[in-house]
Amino acid sequence: MAHIRRRKHSHSAHLLALLAASVPAAGMAQQQTPTLPTVTVKEAPEVPYKADKSANEKITQPLLDTPKTIQIIKKETLEEQGAITLMEALRNTPGITMQMGENGNTSAGDTFQLRGFSLQQSTFVDGIRDLGGVTRDTFNLEQVEIIKGPAGAETGRGAATGSLNLISKQAHLGDESSVSGTLGTASRKRATLDLNRQLSATSAFRVNAMAQDSGVDGRNLVENSGGGLGLSYVAGLGTPTRVHLYSQHIRQNNVPDGGIPSIGFPGFFNATGAVAAAGKVNRENFYGSPNDYEKIDADMFTVKVEHDVGPGLTVRNVTRYGKNRMDRVLTGINAITAANPADPSSWTISRSRQRVDQENSIFANQTSLNSEFSTGSIQHSLAAGLELMNERQTTYTRAGDGVTTTAANLYNPNPYDAMAGFGARTGAQSGGSTSTVGLYVFNNAQLTERFAINGGLRLDNYSVGTRTPTVNADDSDTLTSWNLGGVFKPAENGSIYVSYATSATPPGGNNFQLSATAGNINNSALDPQETESVELGTKWELLNKRLNVAAAIFRTDNDKQTTYDAISGTTQQYGKTRVQGIELSAVGQITNFWQITAGLAKTSTRQLNQQSFNSGTGVTTITDGVRWSPDLTATLWTSYQLDKLTLGVGTRYVSEQKRVVNGANPATSNVPNIPSYWVADAMATYQVNPRLSLRLNVYNLFDKEYLSVLNNGGSRLALGAPRSAAITANYKF
Repeated sequence: MAHIRRRKHSHSAHLLALLAASVPAAGMAQQQTPTLPTVTVKEAPEVPYKADKSANEKITQPLLDTPKTIQIIKKETLEEQGAITLMEALRNTPGITMQMGENGNTSAGDTFQLRGFSLQQSTFVDGIRDLGGVTRDTFNLEQVEIIKGPAGAETGRGAATGSLNLISKQAHLGDESSVSGTLGTASRKRATLDLNRQLSATSAFRVNAMAQDSGVDGRNLVENSGGGLGLSYVAGLGTPTRVHLYSQHIRQNNVPDGGIPSIGFPGFFNATGAVAAAGKVNRENFYGSPNDYEKIDADMFTVKVEHDVGPGLTVRNVTRYGKNRMDRVLTGINAITAANPADPSSWTISRSRQRVDQENSIFANQTSLNSEFSTGSIQHSLAAGLELMNERQTTYTRAGDGVTTTAANLYNPNPYDAMAGFGARTGAQSGGSTSTVGLYVFNNAQLTERFAINGGLRLDNYSVGTRTPTVNADDSDTLTSWNLGGVFKPAENGSIYVSYATSATPPGGNNFQLSATAGNINNSALDPQETESVELGTKWELLNKRLNVAAAIFRTDNDKQTTYDAISGTTQQYGKTRVQGIELSAVGQITNFWQITAGLAKTSTRQLNQQSFNSGTGVTTITDGVRWSPDLTATLWTSYQLDKLTLGVGTRYVSEQKRVVNGANPATSNVPNIPSYWVADAMATYQVNPRLSLRLNVYNLFDKEYLSVLNNGGSRLALGAPRSAAITANYKF
């Protein structure tokens, strides 16, 4: 067993002292701020689709005056589109792509990538990291916030090119309730409840519930079923002290999908000529077993207490405990065998079964303050806090895991073939844990009426431990992440900004798994990867502040990746990934009846100084590309209200995504890429009366066949859903 223990020494102790001192200093400045007369301001009518401010307390300024790219997808957009999963919600933002697993597996839960890097470990719920292989549902979401660019100052480790923050629904004053039911193709059945009740002049209770039982369009035997419950109680609404008690509970019992073989698709390669030239399989073919399953139990409990100390000063404390368990049996497909090349009906494809038995848990406590104060003529908006967090992951080994089972007929698979089974837990397990103490401060200094400086600094002292049958390793370090931006306002409704941001990803920081292998990026002897980004952009509120438009150009470098040094014959940390491009967006209303949300991202993603050495063949391979990173993505959704009828249409485009990026010959490398595609959707809503509305959603309006995701080896894929439809009735009471 390998024993590894190393503590890296940080030079950031003086920064910790500076941050610790800044909080009471802000409080002292607050005491000197004179109390101003009460002014009543009438809020402007809320604009569908458009958000003016983030729900993240660390982002103290309106989006218009925040020097970074932030997109907020509101619940009104999700409801119109009938988007029920987080991955469907993220179709509204450019630059995000979806992934597939390897070795016969599909990746469990949400698997997406932004600007060349995974976001799985950079997903947060109400500002606290969320873990585990869960397919997140939108039933309990108020909005989805996407920060693009390194977000280490906001979130801590990782977040090399961005982060997601899911804002959950909370109880509020006033009675407001609705129930909805959906029926659709592929036997789709879904019901939701949103019930908010005011209990007193200062308290309220809210219940959000969901149940569904659905097939998957274009797939046989694949199922998604389960339910969810979100509970929220708030006391002290409208008073200086507010207490929020809320929880979320998810239960899923799905039949997972291992995909279909990529035979017959453009670029498919096989050494047997007859196989290479053969046709596609039926897209509905299911190569697994009806006894395959994916069971998810996810629970999250949160207590938040916030108190207004005085005008412009609020302190809060948030405590969160979350735990989820995944138990999954999946049959995956592998190699094609053509014993008789002249008879495709006799060809087979090998299958293996994997079982994942995994638990994730998180315990977090955040103490923070927000303060507004002045030093001379400079106005400050400060956010500072301390975060304590422990995350754990344990994977249990089952007898028979990964066993090869009965091969399937390639073109006519029988899901009822006898399949290899699994035994009990063997007693072996692997896992890891990460403990973090994070200290952060953000400040927006309004220097003049037209110019402001916005900056943030975060220090994370973390320790990670890995325990497997072969590795016993620990690592600890202190990470420093920061951002700094300048905002110039040429007019009240516009801003021009420039910003710089960093983040750091330590070994094992994304998967809890330290490695004993020399040169592996998760070996604790290596330094954390460092990301830095510079962005120049502009944001404007147009059409009487109904429409937000923004444009930004950026360049991001992720440094200290491992690469082979041919001169020394060793692994060194001078590899780099560079992402640069431009992003455009427009969100809001064109007229009082015409809504729009649109975005376009043109990017170039490449690797620099990336080499690997195969000691067996003596071959050095240069990799210059990044998988699954299209250079152009675009999304549009728009709706128009005609009295009681609202019509909507949307489209999204994704350019070619490369799989082969290491200089290999694409003609002999299986399916080398995901071809570009565009898909259109449509919607019609009719308001029957003030309480009842009916909505029809049609997806993939033109029934386009497109390759959605491809595995790393290019032998297995999943197609996007064919034309499908759902009708939803929503009743308010």
